Amino acid sequence: MYVVKSPLSDADLKTVGEALQGALVDLVDLSLVAKQVHWNVVGPRFRSVHLQLDEVVDTARLHSDTVAERAATLGVSPDGRSATVAQSSGIGDVPDGWVKDADAVQTLVDALGAVIGRMRERIDATGEADPVSQDIFIGITADLEKHHWMFQAENR
Repeated sequence: MYVVKSPLSDADLKTVGEALQGALVDLVDLSLVAKQVHWNVVGPRFRSVHLQLDEVVDTARLHSDTVAERAATLGVSPDGRSATVAQSSGIGDVPDGWVKDADAVQTLVDALGAVIGRMRERIDATGEADPVSQDIFIGITADLEKHHWMFQAENR
């Protein structure tokens, strides 16, 4: 079997690989959480929240692909399987059934906050080990923080 050889040292690859895998899991779960809430949101702000949720889904899916491809580039096999995501995501539980628009907004504030906190840890962890991966985490975090800001502005 062909295995991609990383340009990083084994120690740096371990650090970066764990950061990339953690980011992948969080981004896959974030896209699932946002889509679940998107399907179930109700209330007077339905349309605006519904559309805003799809923007988060698009962002999370775009960045999850970038993260997975970066991992593969470095010789780390990305794992986005549902069992892996369920086991290691940093996002809390999402309510089932219909979700009032205000609760949907709070759910996304909480989910984005959790992912952003973990992304910032990854930025710190990868700075010396791999500035290229760190740069990816910085860009992802900036996009997620923008969504976080917008959902917080919706919160009353």
